[in-house]
Amino acid sequence: MLQKILIANRGEIACRIIKTARRMGIATVAVYSDADRDARHVAETDEAVHIGDAVAAESYLNISAIIEACKQTGAQAVHPGYGFLSENASFARRLEQAGIIFIGPGADAIEAMGDKIASKLLAQKAGVNIIPGHLEVVADASEASRIAEEIGYPVMIKASAGGGGKGMRVATNRDEAKTGFARASSEALSSFGDGRIFIEKYIEQPRHIEIQIIADSHGNVVTLNERECSIQRRHQKVIEEAPSSFIDEKTRAAMSEQAVALAKAVDYQSAGTVEFIVDANRKFYFLEMNTRLQVEHAVTEMITGLDLVELMIRVAAGEKLPIKQSDVKINGWSMEARIYAENPFRNFLPSSGRLSKYQPPLESKYLRVDSGVKEGAEILMFYDPMIAKVISWGETREQAITNMQTALDQYYIRGVETNLPFVCAIMRHSRFQAGEFTTNFIAEEYPDGFSPPESGEHARINLICVMTALHYRLTNRAATVSSQVPGYGRNVETSWVVVIGQHNYQTDIEIASTEIASTKTNGQDENGKSNLSFSRINFNGQSYLVEDDWQPAQAIYSGLVNGQQIHLQIEKNGYGYDVTQAGNLKTIYVLTQRTAELNEKMPVKQHADQSRFLLSPMPGLLVSLGVKQGQTVKAGEELAVIEAMKMENSLRTDHDGVVAKVLVEAGVTLEVDQAILEFEQ
Repeated sequence: MLQKILIANRGEIACRIIKTARRMGIATVAVYSDADRDARHVAETDEAVHIGDAVAAESYLNISAIIEACKQTGAQAVHPGYGFLSENASFARRLEQAGIIFIGPGADAIEAMGDKIASKLLAQKAGVNIIPGHLEVVADASEASRIAEEIGYPVMIKASAGGGGKGMRVATNRDEAKTGFARASSEALSSFGDGRIFIEKYIEQPRHIEIQIIADSHGNVVTLNERECSIQRRHQKVIEEAPSSFIDEKTRAAMSEQAVALAKAVDYQSAGTVEFIVDANRKFYFLEMNTRLQVEHAVTEMITGLDLVELMIRVAAGEKLPIKQSDVKINGWSMEARIYAENPFRNFLPSSGRLSKYQPPLESKYLRVDSGVKEGAEILMFYDPMIAKVISWGETREQAITNMQTALDQYYIRGVETNLPFVCAIMRHSRFQAGEFTTNFIAEEYPDGFSPPESGEHARINLICVMTALHYRLTNRAATVSSQVPGYGRNVETSWVVVIGQHNYQTDIEIASTEIASTKTNGQDENGKSNLSFSRINFNGQSYLVEDDWQPAQAIYSGLVNGQQIHLQIEKNGYGYDVTQAGNLKTIYVLTQRTAELNEKMPVKQHADQSRFLLSPMPGLLVSLGVKQGQTVKAGEELAVIEAMKMENSLRTDHDGVVAKVLVEAGVTLEVDQAILEFEQ
């Protein structure tokens, strides 16, 4: 068995590998850039080596520096995680030449599957179904539009190298084919150092299903069932689950058979994933093979009880797989939600900054959180914006969804914007809950961008009752502080008006008390006794019992309203409260009758007009400017391209106009809302 391994990665996957290695008694070495000196993976490892600047090309992609770190620390092997050098055949060969074990497949397999054009030809030869298309490198934008028309729209324009949704564009007409080629090629060159592009038919109403495999050096290949990864935005997975509610036993067996055939065709060893596009009739086509550990590997682990990182390490050490195909079962259901530092209310633009508050939900047999950050950590523009992965388990799909909803409600992050409101909304969406979706789900359900769904009446009533109870409790507490003269204490109202947006809700406190009792808040029985508060709230002629053990200054509220669970995130905001319910943030005021009357007369502050400026919607690098001073522009015209967190974002004008001033130059690093252009009024 290996004694020491180096992890050529960062963030949550580095922490994930450290956890398994420690359990196996294997020492670990972390590497870090200038930006990651204080990162969590550096703190948790046994040794850490600095390898370069913040830019990935100077650190996490620096093969020579990583090999030197291995020699310096005596690491016998390297686990690459995912991303960065995980699918770099040259890296695997350089390690082999240096006498260092690569915890992954052989360089030839990586090379064969890493090129999407070559891999499709090889898959076709191995008897695997492939998508119709043009499997040669496309020379330029004009050729891209010609080929697209020959194939027939819609088409998928894809980078031959890389993955993770980068270097991919769907085109439905000639103009989209040309601009899609330019963006995909540029993005692929920036992310993978390889701008080659090919084009294939876009399968409509598709589902993205993948088969997890594990293979050893003794000729054994085992499949670990499928994962459903159809909930995607810009071809980047957001929600994954295992198994798939769409796949039947016959389709699972056929997909697994082809996955094994492909693995054997390239003498595959280690963990890998064969990805398929599946149409409405369950006809499936090979998409690509990821020759590494997948981001979503955790859902497979939850339903099989296997540790894929451990299996990878054992295979790399030359051991036989400890399992056979007949040993692989499906136990329950698992969901994974990726938590990104991005703003879903501003077209999911990346968000960077310091995590001023960070409190993940508690782990249990029903819940796992894979994270690479801690409170005070910085989310940087140099790397992928993923903060963590939340993985739930349940005996059924419905239970897994319910457990995920609770976990997301209790995930407390401040300092950066996150996609928590978005994943909360998906988990509560009727189509998702019914399993009736395709990879077009997000585009179909949120065609004009994401906005949080309105709370149902039941959720709104629960919120009103809880906020009445808590505000009364805090007000009563403030009225009974020390130094009060007996008989002259402050009178606390029992009638209140809960203000949510433009709506006022009248409530009354019937009774409020605190006593010692056992409680089931937070969804689990607590050991021993705790202070449990009871409040009886009257609202709209109905009576509601609020029970909780919440204490002032606690960010997470978990309680019961008439015996039903409710989870909120609560922060005091001046005279009001910022309350997050199911990912939806609301500012709520609980006022006396007279104060509520006066509040309705308060003027609304008007925001300054910024319409004559093009503002940067995110922090990032200004890659290019497409206009100059005095130029007339038309609605829809590209003005600038900003790169942030390894993705290129095109900024376009929504109206005709004339550029009055160019305020910055290409190559500068922009801040959020920094002015780039000024238009004539």
